[in-house]
Amino acid sequence: MQDILSVSNLSKTYASGFRALKDIDLAIRRGEIFALLGPNGAGKTTLISIVCGIVNASTGTVRVDGHDIVRDYRAARSMIGLVPQELTTDAFETVWATVSFSRGLFGKAANPQHIEKVLKALSLWDKKDNKIITLSGGMKRRLLIAKALSHEPQILFLDEPTAGVDVALRRDMWQLVRGLRDTGVTIILTTHYIDEAEEMADRIGVISKGELILVENKAELMRKLGRKQLTLQLQDALAHVPPELSSYALQLSSDGSELTYTYDAQGGRVGIVDLLKALGDAGVRFKDLHTTQSSLEDIFVDLVRDGQ
Repeated sequence: MQDILSVSNLSKTYASGFRALKDIDLAIRRGEIFALLGPNGAGKTTLISIVCGIVNASTGTVRVDGHDIVRDYRAARSMIGLVPQELTTDAFETVWATVSFSRGLFGKAANPQHIEKVLKALSLWDKKDNKIITLSGGMKRRLLIAKALSHEPQILFLDEPTAGVDVALRRDMWQLVRGLRDTGVTIILTTHYIDEAEEMADRIGVISKGELILVENKAELMRKLGRKQLTLQLQDALAHVPPELSSYALQLSSDGSELTYTYDAQGGRVGIVDLLKALGDAGVRFKDLHTTQSSLEDIFVDLVRDGQ
């Protein structure tokens, strides 16, 4: 798949000496949903701000569909839409006027049909003549997306798009983002909701202390780094794990009633078969068993902890 955004050797050091980004290399594929995860202060917003032309990089280059964001600023920036975290809009402007004005800021000719399509897609059409001050928080969030889509960008940055909205609206917005991707828009989102990335993203990037520590296809990430656990409920409690089972690194619950076996999500079936045979040989009987698999949140926490 062709790359639409290319970031090379990108760093940012502020006047205070704080290095917010360290030698970032990243390629975003056309038409994908890419989730950028990281704790507060990791550099997510700084990276987005540089790509969008809000902050200047200290070193490195960024190209948007081949356009350098410094030398060919207008062409690069016209391809990008940004939905910021903050709900910053002119409270006494109407929905229609503010979205139309945003389109004009990019030098695009008036296109009422496009504005109508965007507002209808975001369930804002019936509010087009309302002043922004009258909108709910969720509607204001959708309005920010409408403004970002007003000039028909090819890349849409969503910086914490569902922060502060209820669960029902979050799911509505997930559906909206998928719909935008289906029309060919490339989506790059930052989020604190790990389930949001797990639900929507094609690829995951993890940034910590200004360094991009991992970029991986979501399914491959879950396959490679996901752990599975097999928990056995024992017929008779054990005082300790039999020595002949020591190679399996089993964990015995405090009351001796459960054994837990943690194994790699890749091809762990052979290990389980061997374990069950070894349990039988050791005279350990169980009455029930169940498995669990680590979530993307577990993987993220482990990655960030290891990077500290």
